[in-house]
Amino acid sequence: MDKWKVLIADDEDIIRDGIRRCVDWEALGLQVAAEAEDGEEALELALHHSVHIALVDLNMPIMHGMELMKQLRERLPLCRIIVITGHDEFTYAQESIRLQVNDYILKPADPGALMQVLRGVRDDLEAERRQSEHLQQASRQILKNFPLLRERFCQEWLDGNLSREEICEQLQFLKLPQAPPQLISIIRWRGEVRQPAMKENERQLFLFAIENISTELLEPYPKVIFRDAAGLIVILLWDAGGEAVLAGIEAAVRSHLKIAVEVGIQQVDADITGLPAAYRKCRVALANEQPLSPLVRRARQYVQEHYTEYGLSLESMAGILQASPVYLSRLFKQELGESFGTYLTQIRIRKAAQLLHSSDMSINEVAERSGYETQHYFSTAFKKHTGVSPLQFRKGVLPEEGDSGVPGNG
Repeated sequence: MDKWKVLIADDEDIIRDGIRRCVDWEALGLQVAAEAEDGEEALELALHHSVHIALVDLNMPIMHGMELMKQLRERLPLCRIIVITGHDEFTYAQESIRLQVNDYILKPADPGALMQVLRGVRDDLEAERRQSEHLQQASRQILKNFPLLRERFCQEWLDGNLSREEICEQLQFLKLPQAPPQLISIIRWRGEVRQPAMKENERQLFLFAIENISTELLEPYPKVIFRDAAGLIVILLWDAGGEAVLAGIEAAVRSHLKIAVEVGIQQVDADITGLPAAYRKCRVALANEQPLSPLVRRARQYVQEHYTEYGLSLESMAGILQASPVYLSRLFKQELGESFGTYLTQIRIRKAAQLLHSSDMSINEVAERSGYETQHYFSTAFKKHTGVSPLQFRKGVLPEEGDSGVPGNG
């Protein structure tokens, strides 16, 4: 690297000349970048050359050495300062210690002592440079491994092995939102179980492709996608607006890879320690879920994508899907365990609850964004399903015992 740059600041030519001549700068890896005969000039040159070491005489005109050192400390905080002082200025030298002066030499400067002082300051600079390089290298390595570090953290979070304080610290360190994810999703590839003879590299390629499709679809949303201890693909999503996208992953994978996957979606409790419970609930629901017929899968996805439309009905959806309304209604109830109307209402109420909790929208705006044509109809439906009015819900009022809560993911 380039030599360390030195400034010599002393109002006496003979002192500056003596210091410059008596030191083997080359051997020390140092270079005299500038000389100054007053404090003001010294400060200007120090800043211009970004010097690493300043030899400062205390008794200089225009700007006193003490003021110069204060300015250097503020404007070149990494610069090392060596005070040049006479015996009668020793009180100043003591005060300079408070300005974190690195060393001082007495006039007239002894060449051997000056070399020793400069060598010590140079060694300190080089040690700090090496430490900085190690830290930068470590920082680059951490950034390179951020995805892996995030996955490991999220797995520990799912396992319930972290305290609240540890979770908050890791979220901040890994540059993730300082809150629990709003949704957790688990993707299971049904074909894995049915094709035990599949080679491991083929299986990994399919899983990797599923992750890539999911990542691409969820590109605008803050998330972490990783494999859990069982090899299932887990998605933590910090924006509930991506729920319809999650629901569309099944169709996207079927279209691009010609394989079938099941996607479980579960809301996460607002408490930062509630993730493990949501993860377990999502896994249990996914394990118990029977494979859906292609028609019901398409119908469920259609509801997820169009629930904001006032006119959405079983009949209109059946027309789009080219199916009999009666047949679709029966199949929907049979496979999802609830009627189309109930399922649609749950989706809308859950979305409304998210908006009430996370935004400052008016009740009327929330109603519109949730698929309700009037605020009155929305408020009636919301209270029927949650036990409290939208305004009470926003204020954190809990339903009385016996009232229903906000529905889950169905």
